[in-house]
Amino acid sequence: MAALGREVGADLRGGGVVPVGAGEVPEDIKMTTYTHGQSSPSLGDAKLRPMVIEIIEKKIEYLRKDKTLNIYGTVVFGTASSFSGMLANFIFRHCFKVKHDAVKTYASLTTLPFLSTVVAYKLLVTDALYSGNISKENCALRSSLVGIVCGVIYPTGLAFSKNGRLAVKYHTVPLPPKGRVLLHWVMLSQTQVKGMAIPLIFQLFFGVYNGLRHYAIFESTLEKTVHED
Repeated sequence: MAALGREVGADLRGGGVVPVGAGEVPEDIKMTTYTHGQSSPSLGDAKLRPMVIEIIEKKIEYLRKDKTLNIYGTVVFGTASSFSGMLANFIFRHCFKVKHDAVKTYASLTTLPFLSTVVAYKLLVTDALYSGNISKENCALRSSLVGIVCGVIYPTGLAFSKNGRLAVKYHTVPLPPKGRVLLHWVMLSQTQVKGMAIPLIFQLFFGVYNGLRHYAIFESTLEKTVHED
């Protein structure tokens, strides 16, 4: 046993094995543990940088599009349709001598034409400009059609049907013969409905103007974007 102890001591002194204390950890093991257990700061920056750049690019693109939305012109366009609806409601209430549900009819004839004009303009004009497959003349044509259909024809038909039903419900005018209801209502309102020619002309010209102006804004913004890039 003494000889064996001397041999082990000789091997240790000769550099074969370096004894390590029970509570100590070698430096190479510490470095390995740190490397595999914790991500490197440079690697995290490399992953984060493309995400930040992508967010900034999306924000810039949104701001560029926001300039070409023509929100002011669209709101004015929809407001003009609301006034057309109010005028149509006034005309047909007078024609059919309706005095009931005034708040209800005026609220619907003000709100629905506004919403329909704004939505139709966005779908037919604004989205078409973003797609890039619309010309200057086509933009003005679509804008004027939106004004005529959503700003005059739709509120006129809506006011005609609503007040006609109220006239039948409250018997404010003589009941029409069976099968001739529509003709009877047209005959009652054919003179006063000519007043809708005023908003028709206004919506036609304002639609053309708004379409041309929107196209000019979009083209100017596009040129600035190209120069900046």
